[in-house]
Amino acid sequence: MKRLLLICLSLLFTFGILAGCSSGSTSGTDDKEGTKDTGEETVTLNLFQFKVEIADQLQEMITEFEAEHPNIKVKLETVGGGADYGAALKAKFASGEQPDIFNNGGFKELELWKEHLADLSNEPWVEHLLPIGKVPMTDTDGKLYGMPVNLEGYGFVYNKDLFEKAGIKEPPANITELKDAAEKLKDSGTTPFSAGYGEWWVIGQHLLNIPFAQQEDPIAFIEGLYDGTEKFTDNEQFKQFKEVLDTEINFGNDNPLTTDYNTQVTQFAAGQTAMLQQGNWTENMIYEVNPDMNMGFLPIPISDDKNADRLPVGVPNNWVLNKNSEHLDEAKLFLEWMVSSDTGKRYLTEEFAFIPAFDNIEASGLGDLGQSILEYSKEEKTIPWTWFRWPDGANKEFAASIQEYAAGKIDYDTLLERFQKTWDNLK
Repeated sequence: MKRLLLICLSLLFTFGILAGCSSGSTSGTDDKEGTKDTGEETVTLNLFQFKVEIADQLQEMITEFEAEHPNIKVKLETVGGGADYGAALKAKFASGEQPDIFNNGGFKELELWKEHLADLSNEPWVEHLLPIGKVPMTDTDGKLYGMPVNLEGYGFVYNKDLFEKAGIKEPPANITELKDAAEKLKDSGTTPFSAGYGEWWVIGQHLLNIPFAQQEDPIAFIEGLYDGTEKFTDNEQFKQFKEVLDTEINFGNDNPLTTDYNTQVTQFAAGQTAMLQQGNWTENMIYEVNPDMNMGFLPIPISDDKNADRLPVGVPNNWVLNKNSEHLDEAKLFLEWMVSSDTGKRYLTEEFAFIPAFDNIEASGLGDLGQSILEYSKEEKTIPWTWFRWPDGANKEFAASIQEYAAGKIDYDTLLERFQKTWDNLK
């Protein structure tokens, strides 16, 4: 009897072990699960980014990364274009859905988010980072908190064939020549500008950057605005800004205040307009509509000064990592793979049409716009991007004031007063 009891107990114990093993092999959490091939845990990285123009290509790159790293999955979410990425990111953190990888513009934005960011100073890719790529995300202690997405430039993208049709032999390099070109284009039956004044960042950030960047010392001017020694209303460059603003409005498409990014770019790509105030990030979208587009960049001039012929070139944004991520090592691996693997480099240059911010990545596969940015950069005909140094939220208020001016609701003196009031209220 005792022997029979021992046998039964032994069988129950064995079944218990088997049941426990079976249960353990199927259990998991929200971001971890067993992999059949390696037995390693699979982790999921949440990537939250704003560049809508590369969303599809970025997803394809992620698929290739996952194939090479079967224990890492990357969940991509894109919010950008006409949507407010900054507000959406703040909502993510407020709700507890903090991404592992996201974007940060640097400077003032670095200060706002620094408490959430991982120090990337000792990552392998840093030794190949171009000097311009370090500036936005380096703090006062010399620590680096972001990896630049790429280098970009913007200005007036122009259709060379439409310019030739209008009899414009030389691309305009100053405000007088730009006005003359607009007149000739209009006379030839072509709408000169595709003005996307429905987008706050097009006018309140990129366009308004020009008088900031054309200062003799842009950083000193901005510091002067903060300490009260400089004023918009007294500044010569901001007085000159009226010329290019009026030119684009008067020679632009119908209903610019309701023209969004997609409409603006599509108008130009379809040959309905001759100039587009945008950057080289529009290249893929333009070629999708018109693969044979013959285009390049013009400056956004505010005067006839020789320095008017310059393009704003800078780091548009940076990849940053949430320092509280449970999968920080895997997130670091993803960034390193993007700029060191052959696959990652190919996507950056050929699929994204990016100008790399690293000396170990050759700028191949660039289209007309990327090449134009490189030419201006090599000739040292560039001006900086300054909006990351502005008070948080100022760009949207600047845009609202420009929209009022474009609608004829306020005069230009009032516009400059609005700029000053916005700065003083938010600084």
